[in-house]
Amino acid sequence: MEIKRNRYLNRLIGKKNNGLVKVITGIRRSGKSYLLFNLYYDYLISVGVPESNIILISLDDEEYTSYCNPHELYEYIKSRITDKQQQYYVFIDEAQYAITKEEMKNPDVPIRLFSVLNGLIRKKNVDIYITGSNSKFLSSDILTEFRGRGDEIHVTPLAFSEYYPASGKDKTDAWNEYLYYGGLPHILAELNDESKSGYLGRLNNEIYLKDICERYNIRDENGMESLMKVIASAVGSLSNAQKIADTFKSSGNKSISMPTISNYIRYLQESFIIHKAERFDIKGRKYISTPSKYYYSDLGLRNALLNFRQFEETHLMENAIYNELIYRGYSVDVGVVEMRVDEDGRKIRKQLEVDFVVNHASKRYYIQSAFALPNREKVEQEQISLVKIPDSFKKIIVVGGGGPIWRTEEGITIIGIFDFMLNENSLDL
Repeated sequence: MEIKRNRYLNRLIGKKNNGLVKVITGIRRSGKSYLLFNLYYDYLISVGVPESNIILISLDDEEYTSYCNPHELYEYIKSRITDKQQQYYVFIDEAQYAITKEEMKNPDVPIRLFSVLNGLIRKKNVDIYITGSNSKFLSSDILTEFRGRGDEIHVTPLAFSEYYPASGKDKTDAWNEYLYYGGLPHILAELNDESKSGYLGRLNNEIYLKDICERYNIRDENGMESLMKVIASAVGSLSNAQKIADTFKSSGNKSISMPTISNYIRYLQESFIIHKAERFDIKGRKYISTPSKYYYSDLGLRNALLNFRQFEETHLMENAIYNELIYRGYSVDVGVVEMRVDEDGRKIRKQLEVDFVVNHASKRYYIQSAFALPNREKVEQEQISLVKIPDSFKKIIVVGGGGPIWRTEEGITIIGIFDFMLNENSLDL
């Protein structure tokens, strides 16, 4: 079974031999290695690149452990480049294994891996591609190590438009499975529900939780797991470190302080397990520092963390829409619009929420997620925040199920979830 990831493949093809280090980031098991070592590798072969000119190194593989030492890595790659007249392509998988914890933590400690990559990229006949599962080595401080030579491509788990054709199911069944088990590519290879849930459970415990605790020297593994569950339970709800700390205290767990929770949340973001959506005051045109919303990059991991006991389709659909927007390359915030309402004869200010403020270059869209719009009253309820926005950018409500695209009297576009997810131009319909 081949899963087509044409969006990412075409981006790689477009960056071929551009003189920059192509850095492919994303959560572990999201398909970074498959994209690079299978799809892009096959493309290079198809355009005439000899196999001997493609140097493959997987740093999380026992066979390549010695090359986690940047000096050994450099010497190996150099030994493979035998003809200065030919073009070579270097693929390094899970590059963070070549970065020490001290280099990761201390900005004053130079990262030897980047010196190696900078040295290699200066050779005119070497094109370098690396993958990584932790954004820390792409922080603004470390990116300067590339001296302008880094070029990031962020890979998400499968979008529904990639998952659905590969699933062999009808839209409704594929969608229900997607919301339940998520979009990690290997899910499509698992034959039954038990094996799917078992796979996701093992990933949470043996890969993600273990990785984070080892990378950041976290001794309280139970505390980190508890925090992950709290965030998973609150998908789509406003939250912050103080609110989560209060939740722990109310349940009798006082061992995790607010600063520690802030750090743990940052670690989860750096590992691409969760995404943070900040609040944006639409009329005031400014960000509101706290609280924010957090979304899981993969719904299957979120559900498995909670033992598949909290399947609220309304919140999961909102999370899936957020992930789709990130997949398409948009910047996504949570919108806030203020209005004055009469209450007991007095005018009071009330804040209304817009699920997503979506930006890309000069374009902007406002999007609400609504599981169902059974009557006019519900339509008015969902669109009121959109109607109060004082600009002419497009305003959309995404509703569960199918049905035709239509527009309300107020000019709000109503589009079904399948049309939204399966048409990459759906925001402009």
